[in-house]
Amino acid sequence: MPAIQFFEEDISYKLKNKTAVRKWITETIEAEGFRLAELTYVFCSDEYLLQINQQYLDHDTYTDIITFDNSEEHSTIAGDIFISIERIKENAAKFAVTEAQELHRVIIHGALHLLGYKDKSVADKKKMTLKEDHYLSKRSF
Repeated sequence: MPAIQFFEEDISYKLKNKTAVRKWITETIEAEGFRLAELTYVFCSDEYLLQINQQYLDHDTYTDIITFDNSEEHSTIAGDIFISIERIKENAAKFAVTEAQELHRVIIHGALHLLGYKDKSVADKKKMTLKEDHYLSKRSF
């Protein structure tokens, strides 16, 4: 079983280029000096992600991604990342990018959270966006 898994929950969605995406995520994690244990991406609807946001984070808002860090060692990555495909489609239109580009940004955004990057302050968000842009430029698919 690959260290990176992709699932759908309450929607039907097939990620394209799974092998290349796995390689890209793994290379990102390793470039940051971490080791990948296991990472699960779950593609879902807005409503499904809203329920997770309410239940586990006590937030009553829609979001594109929620990341849960399951790592037991500092230098090892393990986690579950939930991504709303509805939000990806809406944001792609809003930011005038393709759905694939927006999805890849959010996929790597979740991995960066597990690597310790934050996005709550303006400075942290700027740093996160620079890292996203850097690793998006490394894609070969």
